[in-house]
Amino acid sequence: MEQRVASSSIGKPDSPSLQHATADIEPGVSIHYVVAGSGPRTVVLLHGFPQTWRAWRHIIPRLANAGFRVIAPDYRGAGNSSKPLSGYDKRTMATDIYRLLYEHLKLSCPVAMVGHDIGLMVAYAFAQTYHEDVTHLVAVDAPLPGTAIFDQLSGNSRNWQFSFHKVRDLPELLVSGREREYLQWFFNFRISNPAAITEADFRDYLTAYTAPGAMRAAFELYRSFDQDSKDNRDLLANKGKLRIPVLVAVGATSPTASPVRGMMEEVSTDPRVLPLPGAGHWIAEENPEGFAAGLIDFMGPHR
Repeated sequence: MEQRVASSSIGKPDSPSLQHATADIEPGVSIHYVVAGSGPRTVVLLHGFPQTWRAWRHIIPRLANAGFRVIAPDYRGAGNSSKPLSGYDKRTMATDIYRLLYEHLKLSCPVAMVGHDIGLMVAYAFAQTYHEDVTHLVAVDAPLPGTAIFDQLSGNSRNWQFSFHKVRDLPELLVSGREREYLQWFFNFRISNPAAITEADFRDYLTAYTAPGAMRAAFELYRSFDQDSKDNRDLLANKGKLRIPVLVAVGATSPTASPVRGMMEEVSTDPRVLPLPGAGHWIAEENPEGFAAGLIDFMGPHR
């Protein structure tokens, strides 16, 4: 069952109309998503933590105006989507997206998958599980469980949040009532252009993650990393490396640029790198013009 919620625009005169809706994925789980554009090819944008579909607000109109149909969901546990107690392993979340696209929206053609941060983990699981339904994969400054480089990163003190978020119950206790300070630290820690995420943008994210169950759901994403690692190793062993075109978008100031490329080389045959000047981790917001141009070139007709 699909329920239409609202229509809006991103705020510029030439911005396409955004259609907001929810889809019932399974009993007790619904996925909120945004659709724009009506082109013959579809791009799916999957955000990371601590964000929602809004992370793509500058990218959606550029892709829609370039002739793509754009679908940007709030994945399970985030934004206006349901926050169930379980199901945060990335194969289950990929199944959510598959049901949204092919059972509710009734797509009949493959899609290009773009994933930032946690969203890349879901996008990769989707691409490996549903080979025939993906034309391109874009990894946007993101870690990938199940790779040797991810194992190295997990043990680096710089990535302390991997261990902290996996502890049962304690993060919820310590962060409760301090969400503003905690989330602000996350954004500031890996940003190159602080003006890219305005106070209004941050308030939108803060509202999403102070909703009941939202931070617990976010921590569950990390608590599933061990299962994700096992699933990804099994997928790679059984299906081999991805042979579709893969793009690795990295911010020029991000310290994870080289590791992200290395992780994608472990799981795909020939990843192409797109460095984005003036950007750290929050690429779609820090350099949306360069990022969108790179996506359009990567997914263009000649591809």
